[in-house]
Amino acid sequence: MNLSDDPFEIHERWLLKRLNVLTERLSFAIATEWLAQALDRSSPDPDRWWLAVALVNGLCTESHGQSVHQGYHLVESIALAERPGTWHTQPEVSSANMDWNPHGMVPRTTSVVAHEAGTDAAKWLMTQLENSGEERRKLLVEWCRLLLERKELIEPLGISQILTRRASDASEEVSSRVVVCLAKLLEGDKDSGLECIRVLNSRDDLLTRRAMADVLTRMFRRITTDAIPLLNSMLEDKDESVLAAASATVGDLRFLDKEMWANKILELCDHHSQIVRRNLVYTIRDYLEEFSDDSRGIIPKLWADGDEVVLTRLRELLMRMDEVDADRFAITVRSLEHLNLEGLWSPMKIRNEERATQWQMWLAGEADQPTTPEPTHVHVSDMTEGELPDLSDALDTLDDMGFLD
Repeated sequence: MNLSDDPFEIHERWLLKRLNVLTERLSFAIATEWLAQALDRSSPDPDRWWLAVALVNGLCTESHGQSVHQGYHLVESIALAERPGTWHTQPEVSSANMDWNPHGMVPRTTSVVAHEAGTDAAKWLMTQLENSGEERRKLLVEWCRLLLERKELIEPLGISQILTRRASDASEEVSSRVVVCLAKLLEGDKDSGLECIRVLNSRDDLLTRRAMADVLTRMFRRITTDAIPLLNSMLEDKDESVLAAASATVGDLRFLDKEMWANKILELCDHHSQIVRRNLVYTIRDYLEEFSDDSRGIIPKLWADGDEVVLTRLRELLMRMDEVDADRFAITVRSLEHLNLEGLWSPMKIRNEERATQWQMWLAGEADQPTTPEPTHVHVSDMTEGELPDLSDALDTLDDMGFLD
């Protein structure tokens, strides 16, 4: 703003550009104030209670912005029948707090308690959203995602039933948002979470399938072996994004059953999708640590694939293996001798031509097997070397060595 500008005119233009945002925020502020007055324990006001609930219902029309965050806090306050803006829980007092009393026995509220009448009002409000258009149903799912943090409200508000119904919603936008709630739903109500997963996994729309593939790792952490059928079905999908996300999760199988994990890697070596075969290389290091003899022949299969991304990763692994364990490298490179190894020898010769030549001669039966190189000793001072030289002498030495101009 310039010094010659009229501040009232500038402010008026600023307000007119943001009239919708300001109106929305003022309306939510009015609803918050009405709800606070209605829940004033010294002078409760039933009329403002119902007016506030109806106003919140009318204001929450979008699945983003104030409708999500401010709307959620108001719904939570309605379900708990607590004034908005108040702390619903109190932490345990410890010796780090000023009001700590080692001899005192002060009861603390460490969990929320759903209010019967408040829960009925909140359920009515959520029912209105569920029976409305797509945008309000998406908002409902966002509220459910936030309310899942309050485990005491999951059953009274029927969050599990709402999410199960929305999992079969006609809109893929709504169902894909339900997927984000699965992890917390499984922690609060595992049976309903599994039913929700079953419904979502049976859907054909691409957005939901991609969303399910993205959260597959979280599913493995919470439902372990029940997530294996999900992985198998996703690996049969035709969409490249689903295949990419699912194949990147194969490594989670090793925490359940190492034999199954290794067999799945072997099976996917022949997968029709290039991106699946490429994603296998991220778990090959762990595979070689568990099965150093590679009795399944996975390394030769991947090397014979010829894909440059796969070969680059395998070269890195083999060159590192040569540095730390020559015996394991010998077993692995022996299994590859019937294939074209020029892509391995070329970078090894750049690093150490003599050692690469020695390995080639060993494969041809003309030399002994190279041994694991001795690790480079890095000197770490223990401050017992004696007196340090004078600064001038040290500078003269560096100058003689050419380090100083």
